[in-house]
Amino acid sequence: MTTRVGIREVARAAGVSVTTVSHALNDATSFRVKAETRQHVREVARNLGYAPNRLASGLRNQRSQILGLVSDEITTTPFAGAMIRGAQDAAYERGYVVMVVNSGLDTELEHREISMLQQHQVDGVVYARLYHQGVQLPQELAGMPTVLLDAVTDDAAISSVVPDEVNAAETAVEALIRVGHTRIGMINNVDDIPATHGRFDGFRNALRRHGIERDPRHLVIGVADTAGGRETALDLLSQPDRPTALFCFSDRVAMGAYQAATALGLRIPEDISIVGVDNLELIADALWPGLTTVALPHYEMGRWAVHRILDDIENPGRPAEQARLACPLIERGSVGPPPPS
Repeated sequence: MTTRVGIREVARAAGVSVTTVSHALNDATSFRVKAETRQHVREVARNLGYAPNRLASGLRNQRSQILGLVSDEITTTPFAGAMIRGAQDAAYERGYVVMVVNSGLDTELEHREISMLQQHQVDGVVYARLYHQGVQLPQELAGMPTVLLDAVTDDAAISSVVPDEVNAAETAVEALIRVGHTRIGMINNVDDIPATHGRFDGFRNALRRHGIERDPRHLVIGVADTAGGRETALDLLSQPDRPTALFCFSDRVAMGAYQAATALGLRIPEDISIVGVDNLELIADALWPGLTTVALPHYEMGRWAVHRILDDIENPGRPAEQARLACPLIERGSVGPPPPS
């Protein structure tokens, strides 16, 4: 029969007190533990196979130490891994687990899933969306600790985390300006969502900052998929005074722009430079040359949402926070200097 490793065994092996072990393993803020001591205790606990007694802990603090993550379509997309992994990693670090449910845009199913999570007495819910959008929270979540992930709401009492869409566009356009482009076009999304408006604002800001006059002929709008990108890019790149660089709303749109450039006999990046948004590696790494793009911080947003909701659970009454996370540039081979005049 296997003997359960408890906190006293960890303390004995680590050469510290039981109190120190407890605070080191639970990230207590009211008891200062040196970083090296915390790391030592955790390594000893891991080597011994220590697992905390969640039942006893839950009875003490009246918590299940389970969080719910309610999503629409996230688990069926390539973005799922990073967003959910970030949430799960943050939860594990704080001694929690995450139960993930996916509604597939079925409102009735979502109501049933939230009810199921409540029956499991989850301590809070991360309400996640596939892309940055405005939402109305389900009535069932009223009064329950809730944080929005990749979504916003009109309720200023609800914390949320989204990508900084303006920053994403500015970062992309600055990459083109740095290598000498001044005739820069944009293929934007036709949908009325925050990303559409934020990325246009960032595009305009970057040009204005460098004194570059925006040519209205070089802004086109289409469906944000490969076919839409191909169709709009064909029109844009067929203009007599075509842009020498394109900022595309997404990597899927950028893939369509690649196809249009090839059809018109334009080389990337010698004749046309292209930048996308998403860092969807199935596309960005597969294109030739590789697509320079701005990464959306899915992993970081998942971590932020869980840490925020656990902070709210541990310290009720804190003011809500609406976070916008920066989007880093991932440089590949699709950007070069503009062609000679």
